[in-house]
Amino acid sequence: MNLGPRSRAFYKRQGSAAFVTFRSLGEFLDALDARGDLARIKTPISRDLEIAEVTQRALRADGPALLFENVTGSNVPVVTNLLGSPRRIAFALDAKEIGEVADRIEKLVRLRPPAGLVGALRDLGGTIDLLQTVRTLAPKRVRSGPSQEVEEPRVDLGAIPILKCWPHDGGRTITFPIVITKDPETGESHTGIYRLQQYGPDTLGMHFQVHRVGANNFRKWAARGEKMPVAAVLGVDPATLFSGLAPVPEGISNFVFAGLLRSDPVELVPARSVDLEVPAQAEYVLEGYVDPTERKVEGPFGDHTGYYSAPEPFPVFHVTRVTHRERPIYLATVTGKPPTEDAVLGKAVERVFLPVIRLVLPEIVDMNLPMEGLFINVGIVSVRKQYPDHPRKVMHALWGLGQLMFVRYLVVVDADVDVHDLSEVLYRVGLQADPDRDLEPSRGPVDQLSISNPIPNLGAKVGIDATRKGPEDGFPRPWPEEIRSDPAAVAAAERAIRDDPVLARFFRPKP
Repeated sequence: MNLGPRSRAFYKRQGSAAFVTFRSLGEFLDALDARGDLARIKTPISRDLEIAEVTQRALRADGPALLFENVTGSNVPVVTNLLGSPRRIAFALDAKEIGEVADRIEKLVRLRPPAGLVGALRDLGGTIDLLQTVRTLAPKRVRSGPSQEVEEPRVDLGAIPILKCWPHDGGRTITFPIVITKDPETGESHTGIYRLQQYGPDTLGMHFQVHRVGANNFRKWAARGEKMPVAAVLGVDPATLFSGLAPVPEGISNFVFAGLLRSDPVELVPARSVDLEVPAQAEYVLEGYVDPTERKVEGPFGDHTGYYSAPEPFPVFHVTRVTHRERPIYLATVTGKPPTEDAVLGKAVERVFLPVIRLVLPEIVDMNLPMEGLFINVGIVSVRKQYPDHPRKVMHALWGLGQLMFVRYLVVVDADVDVHDLSEVLYRVGLQADPDRDLEPSRGPVDQLSISNPIPNLGAKVGIDATRKGPEDGFPRPWPEEIRSDPAAVAAAERAIRDDPVLARFFRPKP
């Protein structure tokens, strides 16, 4: 399969910086192919279980993105493991590593009025550049686009190679859709990634989790007694896909955020049959509605917990129109016990949104949502402690920030502790946290897919203050001095290791 001329990456210059922008899935795939980070698989393979198994093995081996060109029973190729590696996520967002993307976001969130005339004169140039950048990256409205090159005469979801990932799944499920809904009161659109289980040729289960913006929009439409218009977009450029996953604050368009990530506006085109705008460069667009009076059992489905989600009644998405590119590609992912693609993306989201969290809580030094904690169940933050019970203030503030409300175990450590060194964190918890006084129990919302809470969506959580204690904390005895090497001895040891052939052999760096 040749993706052809549509896959030419777009280069844009802003000031002294040059950015590469991938405006479509095809552009990104060709760039990966040129880098040797895309495997084209020509062997016949089934969309039921087999693609998922190969995908999981490729991800665990830190392998390439996969393009299955010969899917049994379909003439549409399937792409998986697209962003299953930090290197591909960084490349997709025109960075050497994810930290560079976080630096871009930090420059924007730190944008504030300068102090006084001198500050104004000093900062005016940079402020104007940033404001101009934000203004020019708003979505661009166009009249037509490749996502509407073909309109199917009738809706048949069976023509799309939707995957079944795990043996006991309730059916084939669309796992990477950008679902677009609109708030009927404000007219603001929102994008989110919600799995869509296939029921038949024109119906899908709409797995809105109760805490998500899409579910809130649905409740507003239901209160009006009206059907909610919906568009599900399959196969978009990586920045738009990342924005659909990211916890973009309410009131900020996911498409604007995607434009910031890729340094170029997202092109939007009016949907054919619903009052929504959809990405013009997408592979597929499914249009239709959700009836607030209708429910159908969705699931079970193998989820990020490593368990099957319980079958539950969810709204039904009636697909009334399908448009797509002339030669579409179907993009999918596989969820399950980490490591998985969504877990890798979760770590990238953590890095990119750390500057936004610091804007609210500037005392936070670093944060780790470890993959082993299923991204949202366990959180570790380091803080610059300034007053008694400061860690407890940070705990409750984080539980009030977006999806961080789902964190079940929240550990707070001192500023000099590496939150990514889990051995060091466990050492600090075991040594410096007293179960009688340093645990902060709480209750509140938990992830709808959490399995340990007896009542769905509601459960207990605990904060652990693993910081050092002093008199200001009411600690009645002196905190002991921590063992540290003598600097002169460290320098002498380094000289001996360098100069002595026996020591040099034992301490030689591993290749």
